[in-house]
Amino acid sequence: MKNIKTIALSLVCVGVLAACGGSDNKVTKPVDQGNGQTTGEQTVVVHPAATFENVVAANADYAFAVYSDALTSAKALKEAIDKFVATPSEANFMFAKEAWLSAREPYGQSEVFRFREGPIDALTKDDQGNWTLQDGQGPEGAINAWPLAEALIDYTQDMDGNEARGNAAVYQAGGNIIQDSITFPQITADLIREKFELDGEEANVTSGYHAIEFLLWGQDLNADLTYTAQRDYTAGHRPVTDYYTANNIPSSEANGRTCTSGEQGSSDAICQRRADYLKAAATLLVEDLQSVVDAWHPETGFHYQEYTKADNAAANLGAMLESMGRLSFGELAGERMSIAVRTDSQEDEHSCFSDNTHRDIFLNAKGIRNTYLGLYTRANGLEQSGPSIHNLLITKGHEELALKLKAALDKTMEKVLVIDETAKAGMSFDVQIQKAANQTQIYAAITALAEQTDLIQQAINALGVSAEDLKQDTDENI
Repeated sequence: MKNIKTIALSLVCVGVLAACGGSDNKVTKPVDQGNGQTTGEQTVVVHPAATFENVVAANADYAFAVYSDALTSAKALKEAIDKFVATPSEANFMFAKEAWLSAREPYGQSEVFRFREGPIDALTKDDQGNWTLQDGQGPEGAINAWPLAEALIDYTQDMDGNEARGNAAVYQAGGNIIQDSITFPQITADLIREKFELDGEEANVTSGYHAIEFLLWGQDLNADLTYTAQRDYTAGHRPVTDYYTANNIPSSEANGRTCTSGEQGSSDAICQRRADYLKAAATLLVEDLQSVVDAWHPETGFHYQEYTKADNAAANLGAMLESMGRLSFGELAGERMSIAVRTDSQEDEHSCFSDNTHRDIFLNAKGIRNTYLGLYTRANGLEQSGPSIHNLLITKGHEELALKLKAALDKTMEKVLVIDETAKAGMSFDVQIQKAANQTQIYAAITALAEQTDLIQQAINALGVSAEDLKQDTDENI
């Protein structure tokens, strides 16, 4: 295992250096070029050109960039899935899983654009078929909802929280969409979208990253496919044979195996329906992300045009800070971390099938820091930057607060990096939440997120902008 302290310090140093570069939007060089002043041992960078208007415009460019990267990676995931279901070899199975993991990297950094009635949370069509914003009607749930009652989609072993909910006949007596060919003769993208949150139950998730994740990995049980309280360090164990049919079994890997549903033998029709579901879910993911990218397009996006109007700058700056605070406290510290560790709930960790939750945590925190610094590293490695909230606070005479908030964000990154590196070294997040020493590390990250939230509120007050309660999204005692 690498030296975690060294890695954490290196990350902070990189962040400090990354705050010393150009001032134009969409440049591909370090951010915050300006007049440097030295206070103690830390160089404070002044950005006299930072205004409400150009900070918001830079944030809009970040939105377009990060969602564009998410869309590109989702398209690559769809291609990998199409290749896998056509030829379900072990190699193609692994390739599809790796494509899913890669697709999560940009999307995790985009979640700071929630909680502001933007496209991800509010994009929908009006009665005339035109795109518009209506709070709560956006595609976020269809893209990223969790936890999901996976028993609605495919076969499962019973675990607390994974049961489909409601009164629909499909999941009575162990039924599910893939198994029930009478109720659902054809599995299509339209069907999956129609059955999302069936019976009004939020847990009945049928689409998005985590439905795809479940269909690729299966439940995260144990290495021998039994569910006991003693977890191992492995993710889900869905066998590649869950996608075998008489027409697609790779001859070199067949070895007499046929279609399965886990350990039990199954008919080719079930494996074909499972493949149809996987492909349709990938198609929906691309479609939903495309709509968000289109709304943020700098030239043609209706939301980009409205968001960057000078008259809306103060309101949108407040929304940026509100998003940072609400993701920090309620969503990440509360719903994504505190509940899981407090209840020792494997079903309540974000990416519970693939054991990728450590990346969700790290990337969400990174997205918050990106927004503060006006900085984003594209999937192709190029660095996009522009005027930032950090610059603006200094320009408006709040240098001390700017430094405190940046230090708090850096501290959070150090803490979540410990979780990330511990998982990469072999101890997945669902195991970390069971061990006292690791629980302490997770709670340290939760505390850091709460502390940065308080400083984000101070920045809202200092800049004289408006925001809703930053701590409204969780009942956890943080």
